Amino acid sequence: MIFKPHKYQQYAIDFILNHPVSAIFYDMGMGKTSLTLMAINTLMYEYFEINKVLIIAPLRVAKNTWPAEIEKWEQLKGLRYSIVTGTPMQRMKALQEDADIYIINRENLSWLVEDSGFKFDFDMVVIDELSSFKSWQSKRFRSLMKVRPKIHRIVGLTGTPSSNGLMDLFAEFKVLDMGERLGRFISTYRLDYFRPDKMNGPIVYSYLPLPDAEERIYEKISDITISMKAADYLDMPELISSEYPVYLDAKEKAMYDDMKKDLILLDEENEITASNAATLSGKLSQMANGAVYSDSGAVKYIHDKKLDALEDIIESMCSKPLMVVYWFKHDYQRIAERLNKIGIKYQKLDTDESISQWNEGKIPVALVHPASAGHGLNLQDGGSTMVWFGITWSLELYQQTVARIYRQGQKSKTVVIQHIICKDTIDERILKALEKKDNTQTALIEAVKAVL
Repeated sequence: MIFKPHKYQQYAIDFILNHPVSAIFYDMGMGKTSLTLMAINTLMYEYFEINKVLIIAPLRVAKNTWPAEIEKWEQLKGLRYSIVTGTPMQRMKALQEDADIYIINRENLSWLVEDSGFKFDFDMVVIDELSSFKSWQSKRFRSLMKVRPKIHRIVGLTGTPSSNGLMDLFAEFKVLDMGERLGRFISTYRLDYFRPDKMNGPIVYSYLPLPDAEERIYEKISDITISMKAADYLDMPELISSEYPVYLDAKEKAMYDDMKKDLILLDEENEITASNAATLSGKLSQMANGAVYSDSGAVKYIHDKKLDALEDIIESMCSKPLMVVYWFKHDYQRIAERLNKIGIKYQKLDTDESISQWNEGKIPVALVHPASAGHGLNLQDGGSTMVWFGITWSLELYQQTVARIYRQGQKSKTVVIQHIICKDTIDERILKALEKKDNTQTALIEAVKAVL
């Protein structure tokens, strides 16, 4: 197949060619993988500027998406690639292959840099999902920074650059430009653009951006950054987002309120405690979904309200495929038990085979976890309706998971994203928090959006 770039894709290809350091903040489904490969092919075989490329990506994306794109397009037939995943022996063998592009999952980056014994001689690096380098304290960040001076060209790709706010951008851009734009030290970045928010004496737990921080940060990074939203440039299907409310009865609500108020819930068999706000949030989310882990690891069942709602939704689908997103392990177990009980065939999307079966329309109900299906997978061929059984606080995982079916190539004219929300619980706060974070996300995208 011949790759015929959209105008916005050609713009990004030219941007990568003309900028040794570039950040491509394109929305999900806009073909970031293919346009980056076209730029690599040009740099390697037309400009002769690079010889060896390292692509760092989520595991499934490294194993499936990048190789599939290389083999898909006629212009890329000459590119040789090697997938550096699997056991240490398999990774060593892959590094010894004579290739143009080496594709490694981000979990093995530290191994490559510090333990493999191979000389780091890649003159170009592509970071697929730059947002996975948002922590300046992470091992993968520190490992890449050790070899960053050796890299002549670097590209950062993501659709969610600041999923948790502007603080994320420091590490993401330091790994790109070694601190040229936002500074070399997190302390200086905080001092320049933020003020302390929640504190306990001299200990600062959170920061708030200064009134002009967004504008100043966007101005600093604008010369190496382009961004576009899919809805602006693609003939995308209509996206419908809705809530399916469920309500706790008096006894269930009392249990929930007790946990919320006292941070402890006692019953005859289990003791369930929440030692801090983060733990409490997790406990309340579990209870809203219908079950909660005790301190001993046992599962205490609270209600079946969301399971009943899911059953109603499946019935209303009239045998059309449905993707169900779960968060906790006991969510999956209880959903599977209910589907078995009512005779609905289902499968977890966690293998290459299951993903292929979904896209071929062979799975009526697919169960997915955002952490495993959140980045890079193309699932739009299997269906156009998604139900969130449990909601995640992570804007990045939320947006990326939705983008598995709401993307270019979706054949349905309408994509429906339904959220089963337990009313008067933390579910409602999580949705509001996602919307609030999206304000920052949207501001960043808009501020550096390329004008064609």
